[in-house]
Amino acid sequence: MAEHNIANCRKAFKAYDIRGRVPEELNEEVAYRIGRAYAQLFNPKQVVVGYDVRLTSPALAAALTRGLREEGCRVADIGLCGTEQVYFATFHLGLDGGIMVTASHNPQDYNGMKLVQGEARPISGDSGLRDLEELVVSGNFESKVNIALGDYRKVNIMDEYVQHLLSYIDISLIKPLKMVVNAGNGSAGQIIDALEPYLPVQFIKVHHNPDGTFPNGIPNPLLPENREVTAEVVRQTRADVGIAWDGDFDRCFLFDEQGNFIEGYYIVGLLAQSFLSKHIGAKIIHDPRLTWNTIDLVKKIGGVPIQSKTGHAFIKERMRLEDAVYGGEMSAHHYFKEFAYCDSGMIPWLLILEIMCKQGKPLSELINERIKLYPASGEINRRVNNPQEVLKNVEQHFVNKSTSVDWTDGLSLEFDKWRFNLRMSNTEPVIRLNVEAKNDLDLMKQNTSELLKIIDVFNKQ
Repeated sequence: MAEHNIANCRKAFKAYDIRGRVPEELNEEVAYRIGRAYAQLFNPKQVVVGYDVRLTSPALAAALTRGLREEGCRVADIGLCGTEQVYFATFHLGLDGGIMVTASHNPQDYNGMKLVQGEARPISGDSGLRDLEELVVSGNFESKVNIALGDYRKVNIMDEYVQHLLSYIDISLIKPLKMVVNAGNGSAGQIIDALEPYLPVQFIKVHHNPDGTFPNGIPNPLLPENREVTAEVVRQTRADVGIAWDGDFDRCFLFDEQGNFIEGYYIVGLLAQSFLSKHIGAKIIHDPRLTWNTIDLVKKIGGVPIQSKTGHAFIKERMRLEDAVYGGEMSAHHYFKEFAYCDSGMIPWLLILEIMCKQGKPLSELINERIKLYPASGEINRRVNNPQEVLKNVEQHFVNKSTSVDWTDGLSLEFDKWRFNLRMSNTEPVIRLNVEAKNDLDLMKQNTSELLKIIDVFNKQ
């Protein structure tokens, strides 16, 4: 491979994973090198490899596998799957690590990898990903004499994985509800098919079959324009709930029986309640972007809310440190102690289904009261020239009026009746704003509008 192309692969190494354009930034040679580098840096005996539906994923997984095996590492191939199945196989089978080939919700010409060590512990920028990047780019691999090619085997973990998912709920409580499920032509459809025989639920399947050409667009339900398909089918079929996933289904997004999209923030509170009803006094981890609803609910039930920096590596590390039973981010990432503290896009909707059946209430009734009590803006992105300078200026503008200042993750300022979090993106000149208020929708909207105007003014200075 040409030298300039190897240098290009640096662009694919992000804060928490690898994601880049194929073939300019990620290709089979780079994947092969990642396999060798992973084996030399972390010295695993056996690693699980899986891949998503993208057309380039099987070839990248094969090159990655070749690199691992040439370093003597045994490979357990679980084939087409979701990211959480790699996590599950890693901890369930007691392997030394796992690598998922996926670009999740990125555009079609992208691919990437998510990497973990034993017990599905994440490999990110501060836990080995930067060292792996350097070794991949330099190609300065240790030469090993007479090393045997590592074994290769295909492994089917579907049955064990499905039983693990079902262990989070009491199936006898589940009523014959009607559910719209939109896999977005990603990998989630095959899991729904595997769960279907165990649940007395009518699944209305949308964009169900895995298809790496993504005939219905890239699966990313976080984009408002991608939500209407699921919402419309919910309304047409009078379903009880709608669920949509991204490509590797590590996030799930919920819609109530009226087809209304539910912000991930309110799902965190609902899941926290579910766990605290079963684990009295447990610790719940949340991110700093939107907090008041979660803190209020957790404290009312006798749990302990603990704030962590945003990002899966930080949340997982804090959960292990605190022995927390559940952690949730407003971005629809949900983490579970019994899932090796990893995130899952399947466990959340199963728990929501159980809550609905237990309480005999529609999702709108479970959520709407909380939305009214703590109305939130949802995340608003603004492209700015100097993100750090804008954050400092915003702090100076508001600090004298605030009751609390917190720099855990970006700038969080609290006032008597409202609060906001403003943070920089890890990868682009963008700042992300979240605003919430106490039982006052107009106040939230008014302050959101004012903040955006102030940000625009500071950006022009």
